[in-house]
Amino acid sequence: MTASWITQGLGRRMTMMFGGLFFAIGAVINGFAENVLMLIIDQVLLGFGIGFANQSIPIYLSEIAPSKYRGALNIMFQLSITIGILVANLLNYFTAKIEGGWGWRLSLGEAVVPGLIFFFGCFFLTDSPNSLLECDKFEEAKEEFNDLAKASEAAKLVQNPWREILTRKYRPQLIFAILIPLFQQLTGMNVFVFYAHVLFKSMGFGNNASLMSALITSIVNFSATLVSIATVDKYGRRTLFLEGGLQMLLCQLVMTVSIASKFGTSGNPGWLVPSEIFPLEIRSAAQRRITVAVNMIFTFCIAQVFTTMLCNLKFGYFIFFAVCVVGMSIFFCKFLPETKGVPIEEMTIVWKNHPRWIFLIKN
Repeated sequence: MTASWITQGLGRRMTMMFGGLFFAIGAVINGFAENVLMLIIDQVLLGFGIGFANQSIPIYLSEIAPSKYRGALNIMFQLSITIGILVANLLNYFTAKIEGGWGWRLSLGEAVVPGLIFFFGCFFLTDSPNSLLECDKFEEAKEEFNDLAKASEAAKLVQNPWREILTRKYRPQLIFAILIPLFQQLTGMNVFVFYAHVLFKSMGFGNNASLMSALITSIVNFSATLVSIATVDKYGRRTLFLEGGLQMLLCQLVMTVSIASKFGTSGNPGWLVPSEIFPLEIRSAAQRRITVAVNMIFTFCIAQVFTTMLCNLKFGYFIFFAVCVVGMSIFFCKFLPETKGVPIEEMTIVWKNHPRWIFLIKN
């Protein structure tokens, strides 16, 4: 939420620089942590870094990308995340072999490298035309299209964006601003990202084997992202949503069978206690704030309830996720319009012409 105000007031580029700086400082504190207080401070700084990055980068990419390549360039953000997860799991695998018990410091502290690359890399970027106009830097944006200036002036006339986003004409965008990040968490994706090592260990893998399994999962995640980049602007966002839903449903069913065969209905994974688990951590400004806030809130919630739900529900935990995947796929199939090749300035036309939303918007 804080990042959204900075993004609007100081620009996307400045917000990204703040995010990189928070990451770098947090990683240094993490690596040299001597007590719980230092770990808490580190988590706060890294949390700000994640919030600032998630708030500014997708908006920046959407604003600078040509409409026919916008999908692929936006997924580059996801690609960077998957690369980071892959590298993190790779480092975890090798630093776990370091004798003396200090390998975790190296694993966590090395996050300062991407943080600094992120921070200094922003010096070589120019802010997006939309961002320059929002910050009243008209001279720097004067070579851009007139419709951007008109859109920016119209946006400034909105006195209360929170009240505006609740009006009828923005109802579809508001619904998806909430439901897309909500479904993203309720499909169980982050459970596999955060707790792959724990899940594989619960299935009987040894410590090194479970780390290797988590590494393999990261490689698959990275490879799938490459496929998405190559196909999103050809087949569309909606198609990939539905195809991804089918894959996640099959994944949840496999996990259900695996956990059921291991523990049944009465098995007790007694070693799985909370103290062992520590997660690695539109246009409308109000809409983007809502999306990021919902994503972060439910990421936190899923992380907190994971151990309790897995220990009590066992394989039923993944049946819960499977039901959510089915609900997500049905809802997106009926209500999500395709935005392939549509310039971001014309996105409202897509909603106005959608057969499921036209009545709500016009009435």
